[in-house]
Amino acid sequence: MQITRQADYAVRAVLYLARMGNNQRTATSMVAQEQNIPPSFLAKIISQLSIAGLLHTSRGARGGVTLAREPKEITLLEVVEAIDGPIQLNECVGENGTCAFEHDCPLRPVWCEAQEELVNRLKGTNFEQLLSQS
Repeated sequence: MQITRQADYAVRAVLYLARMGNNQRTATSMVAQEQNIPPSFLAKIISQLSIAGLLHTSRGARGGVTLAREPKEITLLEVVEAIDGPIQLNECVGENGTCAFEHDCPLRPVWCEAQEELVNRLKGTNFEQLLSQS
């Protein structure tokens, strides 16, 4: 499993904004430049993060983008899922497993446990923690 490039860019953008400090507006073009993200790609990412309630955006001369919440209140899981949707290691792990062997499969519990560990790790990691590690 690999997160998409779009989710990676989203994580880097949120981390950059977290470094900027509370309520500090930053131009999207600055985020794109500093994080080496194609500006047109970042615009789509910013829109998705805004819809998910993770960022505030405003237009105009004093416009820009800011975090919608404190870094400690935004988890890595929220950012990844805002872009990529719910994490699912295998189709049998979802609520409506589609595997014909799901009732008699030794692999399903392994996939379920691995997914649960990954989700819990991402949910347990917030951007304040990431800031303290850099």
